[in-house]
Amino acid sequence: MKSKLLIALLFLCSASLPTLGQSDKQSQEILNGVSAKYKSYKSVKATFSIAVENSKDKSKNSQKGTIYIKGNKYKLQIAGQDVISDGKSRWTYLKDANEIQIDHLRNDENSITPTNVFTLYEKGWHSKYIGETKKGNVTLQQIELIPIDPKKKNVFKVKLNINKGTKVLESAQVYDKNGSIQTITVDSFASDVIDDENFFTFNSGSYPGAEVIDLR
Repeated sequence: MKSKLLIALLFLCSASLPTLGQSDKQSQEILNGVSAKYKSYKSVKATFSIAVENSKDKSKNSQKGTIYIKGNKYKLQIAGQDVISDGKSRWTYLKDANEIQIDHLRNDENSITPTNVFTLYEKGWHSKYIGETKKGNVTLQQIELIPIDPKKKNVFKVKLNINKGTKVLESAQVYDKNGSIQTITVDSFASDVIDDENFFTFNSGSYPGAEVIDLR
């Protein structure tokens, strides 16, 4: 379950612009605005909540976490795990096992990663504008994403809620082929908060006694 929660979050942090094709003009304009806004930031920090429901086994699960992103670097804290990448390697600390796993960072345009979460819809998706809804005093623009090539993705549909005023992604619902629905909500969002490049350098001294497994 933890791995699925991580995948859901990675989606949130990397959503990008759909190729035109079957996408409608209004959804394209909205997503272009979201992408341009995100790319104008030097770094971002987001706290988030993930709720997962599976219609097959009726299970429910929820988690909270925090992610920091700067370029191709990120730090993710969720569900007893710390995941840090300097853009080349990735360190994953598993609290329950007191274990650190190190592997190469793999880049695949068909995969969902923390660094493409707020720009994921740029490739491989058709988009459709659904309409507007209200959340308190905030107007949300709703967009539905459908994979251009369903065989290449584990999800068959994504629904986005975008703050009309700030052009920030407020929440997303990810519909998985296994029957689960993952609802990801951005609880807080801040830009340009990281100045220290060492912030994305893994420090093993912060995890005394942890076993290190190097998979590179």
